[in-house]
Amino acid sequence: MKKTICFAAALGMMMLPCAAFAQAPAAPPSTAPAAVLPEPSVIPADQQPTKEQLTKLFELMRIKQQMSSMTKMMPAMMRQQMQAHVKEMQKNHPELAAMTEEQQQASMKVESKFMEKVVDLYTSDEMIADMEGIYQKHLTRSDVDGIIAFYSSPAGQHMVDMAPVIMQEYVPLMMQRTQERIKPLMDEMSKEMEQIAKPAAPSTDKPATK
Repeated sequence: MKKTICFAAALGMMMLPCAAFAQAPAAPPSTAPAAVLPEPSVIPADQQPTKEQLTKLFELMRIKQQMSSMTKMMPAMMRQQMQAHVKEMQKNHPELAAMTEEQQQASMKVESKFMEKVVDLYTSDEMIADMEGIYQKHLTRSDVDGIIAFYSSPAGQHMVDMAPVIMQEYVPLMMQRTQERIKPLMDEMSKEMEQIAKPAAPSTDKPATK
């Protein structure tokens, strides 16, 4: 049970930054009610961008390369986050450090093997095919022509060139912010799971005597 607690807490810590990395940088959390976005209208079929247009756009944006790079980075990021949090939990809760060093290493190898398999579950080619359908629903041919014009310009290509540099600087910052803010929640979750894992106290009730 202690091993399960340790892994569950680490898994929770691991998934949050991964989800954030897979998305565009989000705005800081706000206490204000979320704005209700209008339902986007689907572009009529005769105005939707063609597959050729989208292929050209994605090539200019280097979407496939970016997705491939992201998916290759994910296992290492996930392992790093999991290992860091497991060590922190074991330091703060020695009773959770039930596994030997050899068992921990074996466990990490198993996790690494399955993380590598996860990367291949949804390939970059499949991602792009799904993206094409979504682009066609919400952008017109003229929209895509305008976007192609931008990404064909020096400014557009400079933006594409700088995207990996920006993400390289942003991701560690995002992970740091996430780890700092998630730690109190993980500590709270660990305490609650420890309470669940405690054996039930034996009943002290005695049968009534006649």
